[in-house]
Amino acid sequence: MTSILILGAGPAGAAVALGLRRLGYAVTLVSEWRRFAALEGVSQRVLEALRGAGLNHALADATLPSQRQVSWNGQQHAQNIEFLLDRPAFDRGLREDLRLTGVEVIEGRVLNFHSSAEGHRVELDGGQTLTADFLVEARGRQAPASGKGLRGPETVSLLNRWQGAPGVTASAVESLEDGWAWMARRDDGQCYWQWTVDVASAQLPGKAQLLDYCRARRQASNFAQAFFAGGQELELQLHARSSTPILAPQVCGDNWIRVGDAAMAVDPLSGNGIFQSLSSALQAPVVINTLLRKPERAALAQRFHRQRVEQLFLRFARIGRDFYADEQRWLDQPFWQARRQWPDAEVAHAATDFAALRIERMPVLRDGVVDEAEVVITADQPLGIWHVQGVELAPLVRRLRDESADQVLAGLGLEQGRAIRGWLLAQGFKP
Repeated sequence: MTSILILGAGPAGAAVALGLRRLGYAVTLVSEWRRFAALEGVSQRVLEALRGAGLNHALADATLPSQRQVSWNGQQHAQNIEFLLDRPAFDRGLREDLRLTGVEVIEGRVLNFHSSAEGHRVELDGGQTLTADFLVEARGRQAPASGKGLRGPETVSLLNRWQGAPGVTASAVESLEDGWAWMARRDDGQCYWQWTVDVASAQLPGKAQLLDYCRARRQASNFAQAFFAGGQELELQLHARSSTPILAPQVCGDNWIRVGDAAMAVDPLSGNGIFQSLSSALQAPVVINTLLRKPERAALAQRFHRQRVEQLFLRFARIGRDFYADEQRWLDQPFWQARRQWPDAEVAHAATDFAALRIERMPVLRDGVVDEAEVVITADQPLGIWHVQGVELAPLVRRLRDESADQVLAGLGLEQGRAIRGWLLAQGFKP
């Protein structure tokens, strides 16, 4: 049995471990657990993806529903419900999910590792050395990478956490002249205010003065003052972390793969970080299975992983760019100037045009391995869509060029027919 070692036990590393166990692989996971308390806002879709990955214990006591308020471009409104994910509770449940599925978990910090075509050797603090045939890098933004990948504007997020008075669970987002802030409070009085700024132009003070500086900036915001409702700020702490969008130069090789933030990390405004981490992690077990059991398809498997990581990165980057462009009050400020133009001028959501659909052969996931099949390339899905409700789309689209829709869809069941018709209409098809 091939030995597989995963470095990092965040949602991405855990999802890969659970997926590999379902495929019958023995897995060892090394993790240095998070040292600071954090709260993250996630959507219902993220919760469903986490459950789909098998992280049920991780979610059991970790989420609180919250009505999110938004103050952007001088306008205030209440947006959809988001769920506040308590990371310490989430991480404890995550470890339980791993234990119950038979993943060997080693708590430790990676000091050094050496990789070659023959395998990998990893040295941990405490003197322990591990060897493996296959390595999964899932240590997030801090994972070392060789070469220069694609980077967005250099950005830092300053997380302020303190104990306030008990109240109602809530969260909010506010745009500021030189950045933006996400804030949340739990019913037990734990408060969070995360200020995201431009590294080059923020002119932040030294570390010793940073906490007082952040407090002054927070108290200068009427929106934040109303949100937190004043009161004492006990046990105030500050944690700084990079939030620069990063795409790794290489994300897969013959005996290694990068997932989650180690493969790509997006701007926190452009989409949920956990969602994009899971997107690359959920496909990774099948990619790994292909590399190990069908090495003749190694190039196809690596292409599949690389294309999807790159495409998702650019999609999130363009969504973030459009959010930044919605803020019109500070067009001449360096923070907003840099982010309203990056990564490119491509639209995030292209107009649909049924006549422009193309059929190409692309890598797909089939029966637990990466295979190749005809897919339909659309404006919003440049890597193609293989099937909807189990119905392959390429043959249908090809027939619709010469036959009526009634003829082409005649053999489909009720649910399949409804799903296919809905997809065709969404692509601009006019019966």
